[in-house]
Amino acid sequence: MGTSNLKIPSKNPSEGYTALPSRACCVLVEFLHGGTLKKYLYKNRKKKLPSKIVIQLALDLSRGLSYLHLEKIVHRDVKAENMLLDTDRTLKIDDFGVARVEAQNPQDNWYLMESPITENVMYTALVFAYGRFIVVIFLIQILALLKFLLLLSDSSLSNVMKKCWAGHPEKRPKMEEVVRLLEAIDTSKGGGMIPKDVAGSCICFRPIRGP
Repeated sequence: MGTSNLKIPSKNPSEGYTALPSRACCVLVEFLHGGTLKKYLYKNRKKKLPSKIVIQLALDLSRGLSYLHLEKIVHRDVKAENMLLDTDRTLKIDDFGVARVEAQNPQDNWYLMESPITENVMYTALVFAYGRFIVVIFLIQILALLKFLLLLSDSSLSNVMKKCWAGHPEKRPKMEEVVRLLEAIDTSKGGGMIPKDVAGSCICFRPIRGP
């Protein structure tokens, strides 16, 4: 398709569309109106997200990572800031800047425990990071980590998280197995991710204390 057929909105709405040279080289990407997952969680930090929404977000990411792993791609930077949402709240993976390569400045909070002594990029690292991702979705509404763990003791989603956090990498499930585990969770009963008598909060977005 020639670039002359592209309709690219102008920065000034009154000008309509911006014209491009007929032979311009363009990279087309989808615009995701929902912004980042972190922004969405922060916006809803005082609400009780329905379990159906939380599990769907986790399922969207697991399907995306499963596809990447089948294509031999390791993302290496799974976190809420790198997940985008469209108008239907479908989660899509973004920022492949360190995919398949070792990050020069890895963020320890998102890398698996054995990565400092490992040279090879392992798919189990992403499974571990995925478990941390599930925690972030939950923490948006939990007052403290202890209360978080108590509330999740019998949760189907927490069982998935625990599998992803297995201390031995070989015991962690592959992403396609994570997809199957999430698809098997019954969300028909509805409800929020925390009991009615527990106030919403967000310990992961609290301001960091200064010196």
